[in-house]
Amino acid sequence: MNAILIATLVIAAVGAVAALALAIADRYLAVQEDPRIGLVTAALPGANCGGCGFAGCDGYARALVAGTAPNGACAAGGDACAAEVAKILGIAATATERRVAVVKCCGTRSEAIRIGDYNGICDCASAAATAGGDKGCSFGCLGYGACANICPKHAIRIEDGLAKVDKRLCIGCGKCVAICPKKLIELVPASATIHVLCNNPLKGPDVTKVCGVGCIGCHLCEKNSGGKEAGHFTFNGFLAKVNYENPPTDATIVGKCPRKCIAEDAHFEAGS
Repeated sequence: MNAILIATLVIAAVGAVAALALAIADRYLAVQEDPRIGLVTAALPGANCGGCGFAGCDGYARALVAGTAPNGACAAGGDACAAEVAKILGIAATATERRVAVVKCCGTRSEAIRIGDYNGICDCASAAATAGGDKGCSFGCLGYGACANICPKHAIRIEDGLAKVDKRLCIGCGKCVAICPKKLIELVPASATIHVLCNNPLKGPDVTKVCGVGCIGCHLCEKNSGGKEAGHFTFNGFLAKVNYENPPTDATIVGKCPRKCIAEDAHFEAGS
């Protein structure tokens, strides 16, 4: 009985000493955290999307307080968030234009030729690693949902073998851009409303062999939007690309595209 009592007292004494040591360490060795970190973290949207280049909102907040990250890099928060952070830190607010993802492909299963049946893992990178994928156009969207799966806001969904973005939900984090093995997703200014939904730079005959809606480089979009001098379009090989620093605004050019690969934002399906 005495042995049990002694053991109990020893354990209690050790616990008391340890607690005292921890209390002293906390008092004299603790690193004081800048209270602005918590305030900035609270001002951020909490999406933890990584679009700012940091692991999460807390990491970005710490970098902002330390002065090692630019204010305004939070795509999810936008200008309102940047203004709130500027108020907390006493720095100038940085205006940033909201950016959203655009999938530069409109080749659905009904329009784009499939050259085989892929029965592997339902993932774009895995499909692309299998002879480039089962789509006839080697530049097109495979439609196996890697972008949709990684989107933190569920702004992307797969319809008829093609990824589509809900512009209203997209926060421009860029995760879909990074994960797409075909590199056909681009972040563009949200104010731009007209897009070329194709990623194939080859000559027209090569494009038409594999897709019914691929761009053939006919330059009609450029001609119908004021000509080359207007500067609304550039060309990568035979592929028309919107100049997002000077995007077209005349919606009539959409219906004049013979391949139907130019679309307005209405092309994007609204999320349910």
